[in-house]
Amino acid sequence: MNKKSNCLSDLRERILSQDIAPGSGMDEVSLSAHYEISRTPLREILHRLAGDGYVEIEENRGARVSSMDLSVMRVFFQTAPLVYSTIARLAAENRTGQQVDVLKSTQVSFAAAARAGDTADAALLNHQFHEQIGQMAQNPYLLISLKRMLIDHTRLSQTFFRPQSEADSARIAKSIDQHDAMIAAIDAREPALAIDLTLRHWDLSRDQMEKYVRPDPLPLDVISMKDRRNAI
Repeated sequence: MNKKSNCLSDLRERILSQDIAPGSGMDEVSLSAHYEISRTPLREILHRLAGDGYVEIEENRGARVSSMDLSVMRVFFQTAPLVYSTIARLAAENRTGQQVDVLKSTQVSFAAAARAGDTADAALLNHQFHEQIGQMAQNPYLLISLKRMLIDHTRLSQTFFRPQSEADSARIAKSIDQHDAMIAAIDAREPALAIDLTLRHWDLSRDQMEKYVRPDPLPLDVISMKDRRNAI
């Protein structure tokens, strides 16, 4: 991997793991020195990250990691279950056998990382798992939305995969089981079941992710999709 590709890949992982915090400025001088690349290719990388939703670039102000303020999170919590459930339905309808095999392989790695308590790897592999389901859906419009939401989901899930109690550990174990069930439903081409499992999976992690945003509950308009299933 060349320096430019390494820089792009590493910055993605650092943003997803919150090694670079939401809203942080991306100092070009420091980044150029750290990755040993000149400013021109670095700016190309930052524009690539901006196109994917990792950073925001403002004229005369440079690049900044995409924020996760309350207004952004409100939209995230309202939109994510709609997109995830639709993706799950399409994946069950359109998946190929090879794609299912790749998903199963990712699940093995995810389960190992989650059980070992490796927060960063578990979050990144969970990201990869759900992005692969997005690829199965074979819908480029939804895939763009999914990839953008997974950036925030992965950043939020740093809390979910860092258990503080036995109940937290039990939720992680349940999330592993839910992934297995989702794979089985997609493999069996059962879209209704895939939707139901996806919404249960969302409900499992939603409360923990909300705690990351702020200790108090989010506004009442941010509600569980289990109360809005007829909207799908």
